[in-house]
Amino acid sequence: MRWEGERESTNVEDRRGGGGGTGGFGVPLGRGGIGLGTIVIALVGGWLLGINPLTLLGILAGGPMDSAPSPSPAPHAQHRPAPDDRAERFSAVVLASTEDVWSAEFARRGARYEPPVLVIYDGRTHTACGAGSAASGPFYCPADRKVYLDLGFFRVMREQLGAGGEFAQAYVIAHEVGHHLQNLAGTSAKIQSARERMNERQFNALSVRVELQADCYAGVWAKLSEQAKGWLDRGDVQQAIDSAASVGDDRLQKRAQGVAVPDSFTHGSSEQRTRWFRTGLDSGRLQDCDTFSARAP
Repeated sequence: MRWEGERESTNVEDRRGGGGGTGGFGVPLGRGGIGLGTIVIALVGGWLLGINPLTLLGILAGGPMDSAPSPSPAPHAQHRPAPDDRAERFSAVVLASTEDVWSAEFARRGARYEPPVLVIYDGRTHTACGAGSAASGPFYCPADRKVYLDLGFFRVMREQLGAGGEFAQAYVIAHEVGHHLQNLAGTSAKIQSARERMNERQFNALSVRVELQADCYAGVWAKLSEQAKGWLDRGDVQQAIDSAASVGDDRLQKRAQGVAVPDSFTHGSSEQRTRWFRTGLDSGRLQDCDTFSARAP
């Protein structure tokens, strides 16, 4: 992925090194009977790619976060990643690309895109959706319209899951920005309202459709950003597809407990995730990402 020299977003907030305040919670490695393998399952299963507690809290659970319009995020024009902070610079470039793509798409529809802020943190941090922890993986909070990312997650993807490559990392960010699109579109509020009439099984099925739509939106971004920049190398798209497949609910559950339980899926199977990402990638159109109207996700 040829991203060096591309525009870096200024909507980045770096809370590393104590800048994020105290509070929240963390999961210690190698203590209390919790091993690294368990953490990997929980971390990835707790995100994009399994069960994301804070995303589910923010997007699907009842609460005050959607009771009033969220304020537009303030730009962070004074922040610049350090020249040697490659991971943050890369994340800022990917975020800038989502800003360019979605601003153009919203403008075509006569609307104005309000981008999210990307919060870089390590360990734990405060969010408007509650305490954020690295053990949750990357997540989006609709109450403050921010994407939260501990850059260590990319290392876990590469070293523990075999899901390496920069475009796989870009897919992670684009997926979470996809949840921001859902928030702007009012999808989040509708899902929250519908949840009140559902049992757990129905709620899980609805959650799968929410996550698959975010995957599809990530695919649309991939298509449109490539058309604009021509920045992908051979194999880049396959990195994202392989990453989605390797952490589908079915594979994660089989790894954790030896068997998959479809009724408990909250993000979708490997086949569903790759199919909806490909749907967005092939068409490049938001309207083709209506996972809620599809007969079967």
